[in-house]
Amino acid sequence: MALPRVLLQYICSLVLLIASVNALKFDLQSHGPNDKKVERCIRNFVAKDTLVVVTATVSGSKGDGMVVNMHILDNVGNEYGKPKDVVGEQRTVFTSHADAAFDVCFENIMTQSRMNNPTRHVELDIDIGADAKDWSAIQATEKLKPVETELRRVEEAIADIVREMDYLRAREQKLRDTNESTNTRVKWFGIGTTTLLIALWGWQIMYLRAYFRSKHLI
Repeated sequence: MALPRVLLQYICSLVLLIASVNALKFDLQSHGPNDKKVERCIRNFVAKDTLVVVTATVSGSKGDGMVVNMHILDNVGNEYGKPKDVVGEQRTVFTSHADAAFDVCFENIMTQSRMNNPTRHVELDIDIGADAKDWSAIQATEKLKPVETELRRVEEAIADIVREMDYLRAREQKLRDTNESTNTRVKWFGIGTTTLLIALWGWQIMYLRAYFRSKHLI
């Protein structure tokens, strides 16, 4: 009976460790309003119809001479949020529209000319899939025990991994089919080119032979 409990604790710790990798902390340098636009972006991949929670905590206060803007969009053109003048905690919740990578971009615009330290500190946490759900609320609503809640969380995390593996497998198959189709086209192009060169070579021989005979050279 002790082994399953130890195994469960190990799995839960592993899932929590993987989830904590998404937390980032960095300083965001400001730039003037007339300078070239400079953004710092963090990219992550998400499958279609997946819940995503982006939580950004930005230091400073409004009116301190800096304005931090966020922009969340994926690489196929879907936009999920564009908060302006972010201070403190900013949470954006969305469901992805496509299997694509999405970027969380930050821009720090300096509104005052003279500042000693024109930077803002940003803490970013991106939760995807099972990690994005409020498990405390689920536990209270469904009246689950803590172990049952952790089991549900691990189960959904594993399901997310399985879905991602299926997507990668399908993408690999698509790339393999494309590669095989390209190889087939290249092969037939090579065969056609070789046949054309042989035919041209034969025509040149026949033409030259006929030309030399007309000139009585052979």
